[in-house]
Amino acid sequence: MIVYRITGSKHANDISGSGAALYGGRWNKKGIPVLYTGENKEIALLETIIHFPPMLVPSLSLLTLAIPDNSITEIKLSYLPKNWSAYPAPDILAEIGTDWVKKGKSLALKVPSCIINTSHNYILNCGHPDYSNVKLIDLRDFNLDIRLKK
Repeated sequence: MIVYRITGSKHANDISGSGAALYGGRWNKKGIPVLYTGENKEIALLETIIHFPPMLVPSLSLLTLAIPDNSITEIKLSYLPKNWSAYPAPDILAEIGTDWVKKGKSLALKVPSCIINTSHNYILNCGHPDYSNVKLIDLRDFNLDIRLKK
């Protein structure tokens, strides 16, 4: 399966999950290394630019990653609490994601995007034994249309 990540160029080569471990995220607590990716470039872009203040978007890179198809756990929208897409994220989501990482049963967690809930993100467990099978197949500069910086 192919997944995408758009991130600041400065850290584009780091797919260790160290950034998510440093700060925590919607689906992980601080100290838990995961890599946030999207099922397509469009959702990866939205998930990235939503975190940057207008006019302060750094230079970006697009990563294309291949992940094994046979190690994915899906969380359906119907399983999530009604406020799952709220900002800031309800703590229960980081608890769900952290519990998933600690159990180590799958490499990827398929979750709905809180921006567009019909699209999905794939959270990668960087500590999973199969993480070495994740392959970076392309890394390139990503040019953001200036109209999105407004």
